[in-house]
Amino acid sequence: MDLRKDSYWEDRYNTGKDGWDIGHISPPLKAFTDRLGDKTIKILVPGAGNGYEAEYLFRQGFTNTYMLDFAAAPLNHFKARVPDFPDSRILHEDFFNVRMQFDLILEQTFFCAIPPSSRPDYVRQMHRLLHPGGTLAGLLFDFPLTEDGPPFGGSREAYTTLFTPYFDISIMETCYNSIPPRAGRELFFKVQPKTL
Repeated sequence: MDLRKDSYWEDRYNTGKDGWDIGHISPPLKAFTDRLGDKTIKILVPGAGNGYEAEYLFRQGFTNTYMLDFAAAPLNHFKARVPDFPDSRILHEDFFNVRMQFDLILEQTFFCAIPPSSRPDYVRQMHRLLHPGGTLAGLLFDFPLTEDGPPFGGSREAYTTLFTPYFDISIMETCYNSIPPRAGRELFFKVQPKTL
């Protein structure tokens, strides 16, 4: 099982093994994005899957939203569902190869899907992808990290240690508005890149 191969994720989508897909934007991310004022900021949703967060932002008038996945199947589902979303903002590529920069990156079940050994690479890449003063925000699972996954868990302490060399952490707290199956098992976090 190679989690950094698109064929693994294509198979998950094509065989209906996408239990992480809740069919809509998650309540914590909806609450966060509903408080954003500037609808022209450049936003990335990485590992977007069926793209409910990107769709919600687009429907709310965020005019510079991008979604990324290296599995084609969910991107095709998204395009069929949201045909007016600009093709140029649907990125079918490996997150670790992206060389653009963004003002905001939304994390939703992407971090938990990559091999835990790739987490330092994720943090460094997120730092590269954000403009100075940008923000990475979203959800991280709060349950013991094991080899069983995805999804892979972790703890507030481990995430703090991982992110601190590259980011200032402004929020890392248990979600109050998770969907019921994830209640008490999600952390909402918000971090800004340090100047290195």
